[in-house]
Amino acid sequence: MKKSIILLRGVPGCGKTTFAELMSEGRYPVISADDYFMKDGKYEFDMSKIGEAHSLCQFKVHEAIFKDAVKIFVANTFTQEWEMEPYFDLAEEYHYDIFVIIVENRHGSSNIHGCPEEHIKKMRSRFQIKL
Repeated sequence: MKKSIILLRGVPGCGKTTFAELMSEGRYPVISADDYFMKDGKYEFDMSKIGEAHSLCQFKVHEAIFKDAVKIFVANTFTQEWEMEPYFDLAEEYHYDIFVIIVENRHGSSNIHGCPEEHIKKMRSRFQIKL
């Protein structure tokens, strides 16, 4: 079976993780930098630790590859193209297909992580799309 890494992009609150969980059907890993900020079931974001969060996310994807996962879902904002490059590199190195899905907030949900609306507006304005 062909192996795939599926990157889900979008601003906070759009449903990236929810969509990834639906698609994975509980059979494949769903990985996010947000996982780093979960403490005792509560989300505690700390901007000063964002680099560590993304390093851990990449490490977990690497672990899933070594466990021979057929599909790996990664749900992060990925507002800039360069933010996806480490996953493109992993896909190439380990012979995974890679797909990028943009998730839009058309269901009117608010983000559950408490990200201020002003930050979400900034993310929207810098969101890069390569066609």
